[in-house]
Amino acid sequence: MTMTQIDKHLNKHQSYQHWRLETDNDNILWLYFDKQNTSVNTIDRAVMEEFSAIVDQLATDTIHKGVILASAKKSGFIAGADIAQFNCFKDIDDSTSLLRRGQQILAKFEALKIPTVAMIDGFCLGGGLELVLPCRYRVAEESAKTRLGLPEVKLGIHPGWGGTVRLPKLIGAQQGLNLVLSGHTVSGKVAAKLGIADAAVPQRQLVHAAKYYVLHTPPVHRASMLQTFSNYKIMRQILGSYIRKQLEKKANPLHYPAPYHALDNWELVGVEGEEPYIREARSCGKLFFSETCHNLVRVFFLQDRLKGLAREVSYAPQHVHVIGAGTMGGDIAAWCALQGLTVTLQDLEPRFIAPAIKRAYALFKEKLKENNLVQQAMDRLIPDIKGNGIAKADVIIEAVIEDLAVKQATFKMIEAKAKPDAILATNTSSIPLDEINTVLQRPERLVGIHYFNPVAKMQLVEIVKSECANQAIIDKAISFVRKIDRLPLPVKSSPGFLVNRILMPYLLESMELLKEGVPMTVIDKAMVQFGMPMGPITLADTVGLDVCLSVAKYLGQYFHTPVPQRLLDLVDQRKLGRKTGAGFYQYDKRGKQIKPEEGSYDQPLDQISNRLVLRMLNEAFACLREGVVADGDLLDAGMIFGTGFAPFRGGPIHYAKSQGIHELYQQFVQQQQARGEQSEEHVWDEVAV
Repeated sequence: MTMTQIDKHLNKHQSYQHWRLETDNDNILWLYFDKQNTSVNTIDRAVMEEFSAIVDQLATDTIHKGVILASAKKSGFIAGADIAQFNCFKDIDDSTSLLRRGQQILAKFEALKIPTVAMIDGFCLGGGLELVLPCRYRVAEESAKTRLGLPEVKLGIHPGWGGTVRLPKLIGAQQGLNLVLSGHTVSGKVAAKLGIADAAVPQRQLVHAAKYYVLHTPPVHRASMLQTFSNYKIMRQILGSYIRKQLEKKANPLHYPAPYHALDNWELVGVEGEEPYIREARSCGKLFFSETCHNLVRVFFLQDRLKGLAREVSYAPQHVHVIGAGTMGGDIAAWCALQGLTVTLQDLEPRFIAPAIKRAYALFKEKLKENNLVQQAMDRLIPDIKGNGIAKADVIIEAVIEDLAVKQATFKMIEAKAKPDAILATNTSSIPLDEINTVLQRPERLVGIHYFNPVAKMQLVEIVKSECANQAIIDKAISFVRKIDRLPLPVKSSPGFLVNRILMPYLLESMELLKEGVPMTVIDKAMVQFGMPMGPITLADTVGLDVCLSVAKYLGQYFHTPVPQRLLDLVDQRKLGRKTGAGFYQYDKRGKQIKPEEGSYDQPLDQISNRLVLRMLNEAFACLREGVVADGDLLDAGMIFGTGFAPFRGGPIHYAKSQGIHELYQQFVQQQQARGEQSEEHVWDEVAV
């Protein structure tokens, strides 16, 4: 039979919209996933039903030597399930039925007699990894761009197509459950070390490696004796208790139930037989209808919206110049160098730049691992005392102290040296751009590119637009931020912009609670219980009390808010928080908080969290009313990705809507009146659209 006849034999029953079948000269069938009308492969009902039809044909295939599953997309392998489907389920029975159907299709695939190989190049996540786990072999491209994992818990569910069963069975409970419960991803090279992939090779060798496993059929990877034992009932009881305690340190089961459901399933029924799959489908099917899942899916699409801003803008900066090598400036420079850009870092003397270079080296080692990649990143980060990089840079970022006169002098100097088309950006955290740009001959060139601390962890970057800004420059700034793998949020230039504007009343209110005698540990505990990643007092220490004071003073000029005396006193004493070893809390040499004594408090903690959140909401609605951001969804995105506002609540505006805006507003007015403050002249409902 000729190759053409073989291909016709496989395709005689139907043509496929999302899959392409080709037979090579070694009589190997290549099954290419190429989802129609998309740039990224995601899995939905139609994709799985076509895959099922192909598997049925393969079950009777006596012609081919084996099957290699690959992606026809340049963007990567498989991003996972199509998340838009999450909102299409009629009820729990419908979602559970779909999951069981997927499990049954993959079970048929796993049972094929001919060798099956997954050739993974790029991301292989969620349902994508679940699709390849039934393969007999898996080969992965070895670089950091290839990521494998099961991140479903970040959407409020857990894997539902067998991932919670097959992965612990393949690599042992400890490693397998770690990936399932955390949602972490690993590189191709790490996947091979763990046993998820049989081999990790450079891209140029991928095809050869995939074909090797079909043609030579080496022994299939099996879990070691110890890994197998980890899934036995007696070990599930011991390990399960330990894993649960570790999990509770990271995720509140009331806020994030999904990982606990997955752990419960594994503890009860393990990984053998059909029962684990049935429990997985039922459990995941219910989670689709949880409030947490609904809100985390909302957060996913908010993130997608930020990623899509200025997508059509063609801008390819190569050189970034940063002025100011302090914590923010130095870390901005390091992050840009990590992302592959040439960066020159300027400050007055070498001794000011040296700590930034040291921090950059630590970041590169953590992220890149390999010595040659670390050295390449270090070579891209160039100390520049004289500022020679200004004339060559495509993007120039000012990160000097929060002082208007200093910033104005800096930009006068920059404008005189910079290329005419270079972006002039300030990292100011609060000063309106229309006050800074008055010294420029072309004030429309200035844009705010405001990062948050710590730069390497905080995804959000505010793109601040002045009254006279050039929209083309704003679009380029947004494009630049996406190119360094950050989320851009366009905001109007007004005091504090968005995040600091909303955050400051929240922090000041927490200090007012301190003044009233509420222990700081109780205040922090109340907000962690609400769902924030840390309490407001710890947050102030983390940001730096000097930074908090600077922003509080500046915003106080506009909003007539007093600066807490306790904050003034601590800054006078040079107790600036984590960076100096003391602030509201004490810290050890590694910057870890020294646990203080628990303060006594006999009132419900939600009274504290309610008071603090209402302050935040009041400022959030004021920002909407003033047009600081375009809409409530962007405001929610800003607060989630810029402050860690409890993601499972969907953002402050969404939270207010879910709780009842009018009711919350009345509570806020009552709190104001109880403290003798004048009530607001507006109601939140007016801008809640």
